Amino acid sequence: MSIITSAEAFLIDVPVETVRTDSVQAFLKQETIFVRITTDDGNIGLGYSYTIGTGGTAVLALLRDYLVPKLMGMDSQYVEKVWNEIYYSTRATATGAITSLAVAAIDTAIWDLKCKRTNQSLVIAAGGYRDRVPLYDTEGGWLHLTTEELVFGASESKAKGWLGVKLKVGKADVHEDFERLAAVRAIVGPKMHIMVDANQSMTLAEAKRRAKAFEPLDLFWFEEPLPADDIAGHAALAKFTSIPIAVGETMYSVAQFQQYLHSEAAEIIQVDVARVGGITPWLKVAHLAESFNVKVCPHFLMEIHVSLAAAIPNGLYVEHIPQLRSITHSEIVIESGFALAPKTPGLGIDWNFEDIEKMRIV
Repeated sequence: MSIITSAEAFLIDVPVETVRTDSVQAFLKQETIFVRITTDDGNIGLGYSYTIGTGGTAVLALLRDYLVPKLMGMDSQYVEKVWNEIYYSTRATATGAITSLAVAAIDTAIWDLKCKRTNQSLVIAAGGYRDRVPLYDTEGGWLHLTTEELVFGASESKAKGWLGVKLKVGKADVHEDFERLAAVRAIVGPKMHIMVDANQSMTLAEAKRRAKAFEPLDLFWFEEPLPADDIAGHAALAKFTSIPIAVGETMYSVAQFQQYLHSEAAEIIQVDVARVGGITPWLKVAHLAESFNVKVCPHFLMEIHVSLAAAIPNGLYVEHIPQLRSITHSEIVIESGFALAPKTPGLGIDWNFEDIEKMRIV
């Protein structure tokens, strides 16, 4: 057995490394919620979750007031049992962002313990399909950047051997979006993948209009053109355009992904380990997508998603947005455009606990 003897939750604010904007918001800071669990066999698991500027204290309150106390005496070896007992104790607040983010912090700590106890890396414990995954870059594609800056960023990514770049869209005029994308396509050539992200900013009519305008540019996907709960709208758009539709970063349960896949409303799945409730449901979404012959390209959190995307047969890409460098001793290893899955036991993140403590809010 590996009985949980103590657990704590705490919050830190991690400043953004650069200005990040899209069509609806700015990424102000990363409120990072940690859960640290100790077991009677001497192991310590550290899990985490995040928000991009609001709601962190609400997640922390749910953990401290309700969920963390329930962990005492549980056997951390029973990963599914722990997840189910914790998640379904929150029926009054599930399904929703606050609950899923809170449960994710616990579940990733449980998986950290699982990997350390068995002396396995996360990529092996979660499935072990490959040891690396291609990267695409988002950091050079924010909406406030000029066309010249977009072109420069894409050129840098291509020079590094990366296979794709993602650019934000949603300028007031469709022609401005097109001109920015066309300038990047001209500089990177026909082989490099260009993804676009509208961050749920459009109506179906406008998304159709933009998709039709973008089609000559041979885009790799059109991400979150509509509000995430508009399954019917995404299904209609998927039938209208040849550009694959990508969704998932603002979906908080396995069932939501099932409905999208069943409705043929998503052709790329972007499940986020924090927002879906942890590694346990993340893997269920990934395998569900595999059963529909759909690829998975997880949203953000590259430090943990590289292991998960490498663990599954249908992992296609990992998104490059560096955000944890101020609280880790090392970064993910990148070779010729591929991120290498860490081989160390646990989540594979080399936390800098001294700097984490300096940023601790509550």
